[in-house]
Amino acid sequence: MMQAIHFKLNGKPVNLRVDGERRLLWILRTDLGVTGPKYGCGEGLCGGCTVLVNEAAVLSCQTPVKDVKGAEIITIEGLAKNGKLHPLQQAFIQHDALQCGFCTPGMILKAHSLLAENPEPTRDEIIQAMDENLCRCGSHVRIVQAIQTAAKQMKGGKQG
Repeated sequence: MMQAIHFKLNGKPVNLRVDGERRLLWILRTDLGVTGPKYGCGEGLCGGCTVLVNEAAVLSCQTPVKDVKGAEIITIEGLAKNGKLHPLQQAFIQHDALQCGFCTPGMILKAHSLLAENPEPTRDEIIQAMDENLCRCGSHVRIVQAIQTAAKQMKGGKQG
């Protein structure tokens, strides 16, 4: 059934008339041209489609668009502010925590959600939180290091 759906996407209002059961991933990619969230598995098992909805990481391939009505959605495209990369983006570059880059947007947004809930996670807490976001290139060690660095920087500490 067609519904009027409104939300904020990367700080800008969006108003659509769409089937409320359509998955958010396809609304973002197909209707709105936002390519950061990736179609990986379509089953909610890889994390490639991760976006932030009201600051919480969600799997957009599993989320009906009707569930984000009135919400604030942030994709990787909206994380940088005024041309300045977010500390997580900078740390991923610094630690070369990507290879092909396919998983990177979902990894960064999942890490953002983690650090919003737990600004000083232990290495084990990072690994546990990131467990469902898959990197087929095997950059997991560098991803954990990048998250640790970003956590320190976001707390005002020295990057390491």
